[in-house]
Parts: sequence; structure tokens; C-alpha cells
Amino acid sequence: MICGIDEAGRGPLAGPVCAAAVILNKDFPRYMLNDSKKLSPLKRDELQRKICVEAFAWGVGWASHIEIDSINILQASLLAMKRAFEEMMKRAAEKKVLLSYKDVEVIVDGLQVPDIGVACRAVVKADEKFPEVMAASILAKTERDTYMEEMGRLYPKYGYETHKGYPTQAHRDAILKYGPSPIQRMSFNVK
Repeated sequence: MICGIDEAGRGPLAGPVCAAAVILNKDFPRYMLNDSKKLSPLKRDELQRKICVEAFAWGVGWASHIEIDSINILQASLLAMKRAFEEMMKRAAEKKVLLSYKDVEVIVDGLQVPDIGVACRAVVKADEKFPEVMAASILAKTERDTYMEEMGRLYPKYGYETHKGYPTQAHRDAILKYGPSPIQRMSFNVK
């Protein structure tokens, strides 16, 4: 079985990094999938619901802004991926799906792989090539966007619901005007 893993949120100045791990059913309509960055928000949300209902197994993992500042964004991304994989395996067990680590091959978008105890392969632009990674990309992006929209309601002067913590001029201006928000990545340069 192929498990796709991808993350969202490596580049922002605020908030967590989110990763997802997905194994698709053999009859999942793969033709509907694409890299999350190439889909409209409406299409991503529609596919997110479909993946959560119809995928063989899936999981989401996070690494907080504090962990990012503590261990760096690469290590935090790998930690979120590990947590996503573990969550996927836990969900599969709860559904009484017999899923053994030896039955799973993992494809990760990027250059590095998390330490998760199964065969992993890093593939650059895997989110454009493998439906399982596309599905993981969609879950990670929609989950993180939802979280940042909630942070936008909690900290309205920062505009997180709009830019999702990415280094837009509006976000940089808000940091300079109001100081760092409670979810700011302090190890990232604002300028």
C-alpha cells in the first residue's frame, strides 16, 4: 500500500506546520486530485471531505510555532509528518483495519523523509505525481487554513484569515505595528 505524506505551512511567519498522511482505496477517483496549490479553496474543501470519508486511512499531524522555533522548520515538518503517519495508523486500527507497517510504502513530497519505521522515499514535486501525496497535500492545506482562519478570529488585527501567516506585506506591517502575535514564529525574519 502506498501512503502519501505532505505538509503545509513551512513558509509562514506564524502558526504551526501541518502534515497529512493518506492511503487511498483502490477505487478512489484519483483523477479528481491535484496538488493543493493548484486547486481553488472550494475544490480543496470538497476534496478534503471526500478524502476523509472515502480514503482507506488518513491522519493529520502538527508541530507548533514553539516547536518550529526550538528545532527549526525542517525538523518540525518531519515531526509533523511522523505524527500524521502515527495518527493514520491509529485511525486505521480504530476502524479495525489490519494495517501492518511492513505493508506500507511511504512517498513524501520533498527531499527529506521522517523517521517512522517504514520504507520511505522522498520525491521532489510528489504532490504533482502521486495521487496519495496529492490527497495528503489537500488535507494538510485545508486543515492548516482552517486553523489559521480560527487564529484570525482570535487575533483579528493580524489578518490570519486572509494570508494564513504567510509573509505578505500586510502581515509584515501588522507585526511591525502591533508586535509579534502569540502564534508568531520568533526564529523567522520579519523584514
